Order: sequence, then C-alpha cells, then structure tokens
Amino acid sequence: MKLRAVREGLLLVVLACLPAIGEGIYFRDKISWQSSIPASELVTVDRARAWGDGAIWVDARPDEEFARDHVPGAFSLNEDHWNELLPQFLPNWSPEKKVVVYCSAESCNARADERNLPARPPPQSSQRSTLAATPWEEDAKRQVRVI
Repeated sequence: MKLRAVREGLLLVVLACLPAIGEGIYFRDKISWQSSIPASELVTVDRARAWGDGAIWVDARPDEEFARDHVPGAFSLNEDHWNELLPQFLPNWSPEKKVVVYCSAESCNARADERNLPARPPPQSSQRSTLAATPWEEDAKRQVRVI
C-alpha cells in the first residue's frame, strides 16, 4: 500500500514538471532580462533637473556614498536597507511626481549584472510617474529613462 502511494506521488510530480520543462525549453531564448531601452523613453538629465519640484530624486547608492554627496533633497533608497528606507520615501511619493533614480556606475552595474536581474524600481501606480536611472559620476552626459 505504501509503495503504491509513493509511486503515485512520484508520477504526479513528474506529470507536474513536464509543462514547466516544456515552457523552459520553448521560452529559453524569447525572454530578455536586460533589454535595450527604446529611444522614446529617454530624456536628458538636464530635462529631469528642469522638472524641479515636479520630480523626486532617489539616490540608490550605498549609505556611505549618499552621506558623502547627493543631489539636494534626494531620498536615499538602496537595496542594502530597502525595508528601512522605503517607509521614509513613500509619504513623499505621489503619482503626479516623476521619480528620478540615480546611482554610482559601480552600484548600478555590478549588482544588476551579478544577479542578472533589473534594478528594483520604486513603487509606481500611474503612467505619470517616471523612473530615471543614471550613474552619479556621469549624470550630465547621460540620458535617463521615462516609463
């Protein structure tokens, strides 16, 4: 009796895995985790600065770098202390304001490449909000993304 239950359980596991394996094979080259950003979603940093009070600046760099220097009025919101910093940011966020996120070339690229995942954006609930990412060292030369 126990052997039959084990055999049936294994059969169910194998049958449940077959669709997942099939989708994994079918979609293996069809999903791009780091796709290029369309030109229509880019703006210059100068334009982002021109938004003035209509934008919220978020510094995604480590705490030490934020303490050394940051855009005046920017909020620190990084992966290292996400759970502690997010509650401080949320009361200031609104769908009417654009969100400009900047980071260091080291922290932007190294962590995303390391995990092969896109950076975690701040909460967004409407198309009027904007996510803009740029390395701190190159911000005057870069374009930023508008979502």
